[in-house]
Amino acid sequence: MPAVTVENPLTLPRVAAPAEAVARPVLAVTTAPSGFEGEGFPVRRAFAGINYRHLDPFIMMDQMGEVEYQPGEPKGTPWHPHRGFETVTYIIDGIFDHQDSNGGGGTITNGDTQWMTAGAGLLHIEAPPEHLVVSGGLFHGLQLWVNLPAKDKMMPPRYQDIRGGNVQLLTTPDGGALLRVIAGELDGHQGPGITHTPITMLHATLAPGSEITLPWREDFNGLAYVLAGKGSVGAERRPIHLGQTAVFGAGSSLTVRADEKQDSHTPDMEVVLLGGQPIREPMAHYGPFVMNTREELQQAFEDFQKGRLGTIPAVHGMTEGGL
Repeated sequence: MPAVTVENPLTLPRVAAPAEAVARPVLAVTTAPSGFEGEGFPVRRAFAGINYRHLDPFIMMDQMGEVEYQPGEPKGTPWHPHRGFETVTYIIDGIFDHQDSNGGGGTITNGDTQWMTAGAGLLHIEAPPEHLVVSGGLFHGLQLWVNLPAKDKMMPPRYQDIRGGNVQLLTTPDGGALLRVIAGELDGHQGPGITHTPITMLHATLAPGSEITLPWREDFNGLAYVLAGKGSVGAERRPIHLGQTAVFGAGSSLTVRADEKQDSHTPDMEVVLLGGQPIREPMAHYGPFVMNTREELQQAFEDFQKGRLGTIPAVHGMTEGGL
């Protein structure tokens, strides 16, 4: 996992929950089912089976890979529409090219994040570059969908490219964990991602046997998804491993601990921690559209069918098939 790292975490600012913080209990630990997305790349559906009241403002999250592609195997998604939410694509290993019908997009690679606010709508494609298709190689990442409140659903689309070197790096008092704040803030330390819905998103690497107890906004929900390795969550030390999501209850701190022994191919425990301010509005979600009412969904489909969300640009190397 070449996502941004440092040789000595003890050179970084240190964060820990205050002694009086109220520990968040673990409400559930769920296991993500596996499936395929786009033109056939493997994903784990991190939030499958979790009641939306615990996810709000998050809608879904896919762990893409981890997969070692043979030459000719790398796959992406074909052109597709979005309206009414934001997509967050975080690439841990490998390379992805993004392009949209508004002329936005770019290339993201090890440790980079691409934040796309679909807003009123656009067409979008995600695909590995041609040289990666030819060579094959390792691919691993996440895509998270973040809802927009009704007042922002029809805003103009926008992009944020967050380079891995721009994330806020933090550690714990003993230096046993590296915390990468991608969006929002943690204990006053601000990540680079700018969001319409207040959230915190961070990627934590925990050395074997290390523990993090982090301050967490009481008005946010709390979720932890394990990208690699195994450990436990909460003060009750509930076991959790690769492909599982922990849902935390109310409180002002959350705890994750890495087991003393990790798998031979996974030296550390890798966890994504998410929190957000619930929107608490009706949600109508179907396919690539996330609106507030069924009528708005129908309008989104009609606008897409009539070409109002944009047209596919003719650009060398990016065809309608996605590769």
